[in-house]
Amino acid sequence: MYLITNGRIVTEAAILDGFDLLIKEEKIEQIAFTSEIPLDENIEVIDANGGYISPGFIDLHSDYIEHMAAPRPTSLMNFHLSLREVEKELIGHGITTMYHSLSLFKFTEYAYKPIREPENVRKLIDLIDQSHTSSHLVRHRFHARFEIDNVDEVENLKSYIAEKKVHLISFMDHTPGQGQYRDLEVYRQTVKGYNDLSDADIDRIITKHLTKEKVAIEAMQNIAQAAKENKIAIASHDDDSIEKLELVRSIGAVISEFPITMEIAKKAKEQGMYTVAGAPNVLLGGSHSGNLSAAEAIKESAIDILCSDYYPAAMLHSIFEINKKYGLDLAEMFKLVTINPAKAVKLDHEIGSIKEGKKADLLIIEKIQSDFPVITTVMVDGKLIQKTNYRI
Repeated sequence: MYLITNGRIVTEAAILDGFDLLIKEEKIEQIAFTSEIPLDENIEVIDANGGYISPGFIDLHSDYIEHMAAPRPTSLMNFHLSLREVEKELIGHGITTMYHSLSLFKFTEYAYKPIREPENVRKLIDLIDQSHTSSHLVRHRFHARFEIDNVDEVENLKSYIAEKKVHLISFMDHTPGQGQYRDLEVYRQTVKGYNDLSDADIDRIITKHLTKEKVAIEAMQNIAQAAKENKIAIASHDDDSIEKLELVRSIGAVISEFPITMEIAKKAKEQGMYTVAGAPNVLLGGSHSGNLSAAEAIKESAIDILCSDYYPAAMLHSIFEINKKYGLDLAEMFKLVTINPAKAVKLDHEIGSIKEGKKADLLIIEKIQSDFPVITTVMVDGKLIQKTNYRI
């Protein structure tokens, strides 16, 4: 049993001062006024030092494991080592539930990654699944990013779903001229950033993408039906038109990842979808692809969820950055990385907020150098996972 005291408790409604948290086994047992909970020798007291006591962060979209497993185009590290090392980093960034976004691509000339080869994806999926019943630090989940030109992987994806190894599915289309790369000049610059190619070479790549075979809508509907039968949330990706929103909604998508414009983000919200933006977008001051500004969309109440995308540290710092720069309510900003993602994947009955009876996934966030937030304590399922002490 643990008693967390001397902290500011971040709830769904407000940030509470003058309250203590009692943790018993894996659950939040009691929230009470300070000194109201009687102490005994079985209770370990944790002093929050005036910091925020927050729910653990839930990251719905991150391909960071790909960077850990393949730090160079020709380097593949041991996958078991990669997963174990990445979770140590995630804990330090306050991420207690991670949806590893593994890509099911057919081909991509501008950024080939061996980690995205089908056999390597399968190995990582199996390791994520095995983590549920072996020693682990964070809650590992598999987010299947399915590129709709990958006709050959349809049956494999169905198998992963049947094996209960998939926890979130997103349908993606990175064809240049629409979605993330609707601006072909942005696409050209992206390709050149990865390869030394001529404009003629890039033209050939664009033509190849524009003429490639894509999965038929019937196959997408079959995958979506299997997902719904297994209570797996479905997301769309890079929505750039009302027509695309209507299409993905028709097959059961409840999440719109990285809507391209403010208009589309607001329309997705109107249609009852959860909207997701990248936390790095906030720290960078805008999209690296020239699309929607996450901060501006949050100000307009058009974004529900922030994900780390490719930079885990951004989850923590983005919410404080928005609060500081725009004066938006900090309790509401915490929702972007806690209860809102939990609701999107239907885990809000267990995690995502600080309530009696919920799992004790908790962080203590203190500030050093007057205004720099740091994670000093992490608890998952009521277990004290990490405690960090900064020196002066």
